Amino acid sequence: MERDERSEKEKAEGMDRIAKTIFAPIYPVLAEYFLGRFGRRDGVCIDLGSGPGHLAIAVAKASEMQVYGLDVSEVAHALARKNIREAGLEGRITLISGDVGAIPLPDDSVDLAVSRGSIYFWDDLHAAFREVARILRPGGMTFIGGGFGNAELWDDVVQKMIARNPDWETRYTKNMSSETTARFEEALSRTEGVEGEVVRDESGVWVVMRKKPVP
Repeated sequence: MERDERSEKEKAEGMDRIAKTIFAPIYPVLAEYFLGRFGRRDGVCIDLGSGPGHLAIAVAKASEMQVYGLDVSEVAHALARKNIREAGLEGRITLISGDVGAIPLPDDSVDLAVSRGSIYFWDDLHAAFREVARILRPGGMTFIGGGFGNAELWDDVVQKMIARNPDWETRYTKNMSSETTARFEEALSRTEGVEGEVVRDESGVWVVMRKKPVP
């Protein structure tokens, strides 16, 4: 195995371990938050930058939605397939390979787009938001950003992650900064066809878009 491939595999496996331990309690809480704000539990959902699939699994468990998991990494997809199989959700979650700037789905095909933690790695936020707006159905919503579900979980996860790796705090602080939020707001302001805002509450920081109905 080449060094880059080994590094990608190690990173993906590390992410999966954290998702199954320190982060494990946050996914059901976030799924309930997203679905509650959306107001529906049917239709089609996509998890953007789905990694090992834990948020997609939580959404599928909490709803009747058909769920797509989009990621550029086949290594992450391999882990996600295993997790989805173990959850008994193979008929509910479909993994698709691709970048958020070129999502391989038709226009107006998704009701709910969610993403936790991936946005901080997106090179072109406006291109990504424009593409997400394209695939949303009229009335569809997004919750794209980062967070830990509620204040209690937030404190617990942050403390455990800093204890595990003190360097993590630097990245966390940058991701949650007002400068990063301003970048989200600027890209969102240039995205046509949606109404949107950046919401910061105890669950996290989220780019919330709703696609306008067809006149």
